[in-house]
Amino acid sequence: MIRAFPSRRAVAGLAGVGALCVLAAAAAPRVIRVPSKDADVGANSLAARAAAQKKDAASIRVEHGFRFTDRLPESGITFVHRITDDSGRDYKPNHYDHGTGLAVADVDGDGLPDIYFVNQIGGNQLWRNLGHGRFENVTESAGVALADRISVTASFADVDNDGDEDLYVTTVRGGNVLFLNDGKGHFRDVSKESGLDYAGHSSGAVFFDYDNDGLLDVLLCNVGRYTTDEKGRGGYYVGFADAFSGHLMPERAERSRLYRNLGGGRFADVTESAALPATGWSGDAAFADLDGDGFPDLYVLNMQGRNHFLHNDGGRRFVDQTDEQFPKTPWGAMGVKFFDFDGDGRLDLYVTDMHSDMSQEIGPDREKQKSEMKWTEHFLQDPGHSVFGNAFYRNLGGGKFEEISDRIGVENYWPWGPSVGDLNADGWEDVFVAASMSFPFRYGIDSVFLNDRGERFRDAEFILGVEPRRGGKTTTPWFDADCALPQTGAGAKRACVGETGKIRVLGTLGTRSAAIVDLDGDGDLDIVTNEFNAAPQVLISDLAQKRTIHWLKVALAGTASNRDGLGATVRVIAGGRTLMRYSDGKSGYLSQSALPLYFGLGGAASVERVEVLWPSGRRSQVEKTQANTTLRIQEPPQ
Repeated sequence: MIRAFPSRRAVAGLAGVGALCVLAAAAAPRVIRVPSKDADVGANSLAARAAAQKKDAASIRVEHGFRFTDRLPESGITFVHRITDDSGRDYKPNHYDHGTGLAVADVDGDGLPDIYFVNQIGGNQLWRNLGHGRFENVTESAGVALADRISVTASFADVDNDGDEDLYVTTVRGGNVLFLNDGKGHFRDVSKESGLDYAGHSSGAVFFDYDNDGLLDVLLCNVGRYTTDEKGRGGYYVGFADAFSGHLMPERAERSRLYRNLGGGRFADVTESAALPATGWSGDAAFADLDGDGFPDLYVLNMQGRNHFLHNDGGRRFVDQTDEQFPKTPWGAMGVKFFDFDGDGRLDLYVTDMHSDMSQEIGPDREKQKSEMKWTEHFLQDPGHSVFGNAFYRNLGGGKFEEISDRIGVENYWPWGPSVGDLNADGWEDVFVAASMSFPFRYGIDSVFLNDRGERFRDAEFILGVEPRRGGKTTTPWFDADCALPQTGAGAKRACVGETGKIRVLGTLGTRSAAIVDLDGDGDLDIVTNEFNAAPQVLISDLAQKRTIHWLKVALAGTASNRDGLGATVRVIAGGRTLMRYSDGKSGYLSQSALPLYFGLGGAASVERVEVLWPSGRRSQVEKTQANTTLRIQEPPQ
């Protein structure tokens, strides 16, 4: 029997598209697919979108004759992300569906990037890189599973300056965890003695040296209270049914915290003394020294309201200068990244806005447009200061920014966060945006934006094989229900309408976080994702096999500055161009990784000069370097 679910629903002011599939639990299960009128989940529809994008490929001037292929089976990675019931059987539009991150670092010092996947139910996993695209699960020996907690964020950073990457994991009310690395990939929990064991509704954790004393401090972003004290399956705290309206209730606010690294593995909460203002329902943040005074400033996201730009006043306190520099910001911001889009040597800013896309159902034909906001002014609180969609701020210098997102083509639908890297090795940084909403919404695509020489970005996810994912598959098993029994959960109730037996409900695939990194060591950049309630993608590029490429990786080692060199600016002069990268460790939504800085060199087979401005103010310069190598630069003595 085929039946249609209603295509519209509203929960706590959140409108969406109901695109459910039901697999009857019988001897020979039969899939019944019932998409809503504009769900666009079919292979034919995706094929049409792919054909249209490939037709436009002739207008793309930059290299796009290569492809990504999901090599998950070949990688050996068997991790599968699992969700709380709040995002499935008991569906509630709260912040559990924001998912979890992943982070990448060489944890054992063998020169290969390892991957840490964050999970909600069932524990996190660390996968050691064996080389040539193969990985092994070392979670147990590393001691980093946290199987009893609902984890959110992973951040790799060398907090004790001993030359290896430590790990910080945030959780939902389970207590955040700091692991110290012994240099061989074995970790020790030092959360309590470090002072970083905050227990609340934590999200992103950003390591940076705000006072330039050579030790990495951390900004802990806290979302706001979105859970009750009741516990559900797997030990998670059941969320409020009206959690999406939490920003209207001051009593549910939960302030983000700033912790100063005191050395010796200890951190102090300096939120008050550093005058860090309350910044709203914050999921993530980024830092950059925009005025060149040597102290990193903060851009702090608010997922339900105005973002905040906080100027660092000499490492003593932070001053809110949002009005002066960013008078309008995205209303529902999720992801953020500073990078030099147009090659002028100044850091631009890209902010993705997921929540603004939730006020109205739209079809794929409108995904490149800003949201036609349908929520009331009361719900929005301060709509006059809002951009309802992604924002891209071009740095004009002198503290001035111009918002140009529509002009350069970086709007998309349901975005979580950007991961930035030079995917075609031409010297211009490209962007992968993890996107989509999963159950019970229609399928949404991940976006790949190729940088067309600093003038605009070109849509390329279908051209490069990133979409359609998994051979055109758009759904994955979401939860099981026995419709012969009374149903209490909203998701199961809806799925069981007209059903009498055991069913399996399918939800749409959706990416939450990603990192761009050379996983297989061939010199081009690959993409690894963390999917929501599904297995990850390991997207391996064949660029280096298609043509000769030139690149340089720069690994920093601070001495007076923090060992990771976070906050350093690196310039590579090659082929008549100056390429700039700012070392911030930001690898995607809810993720901070420790990776060498990657420079695609285009046609240049050698590098004339590499210049480093360290956070301490010291400078390094390396002359005449061959391409296709990793250059290790240590901060010089005074």
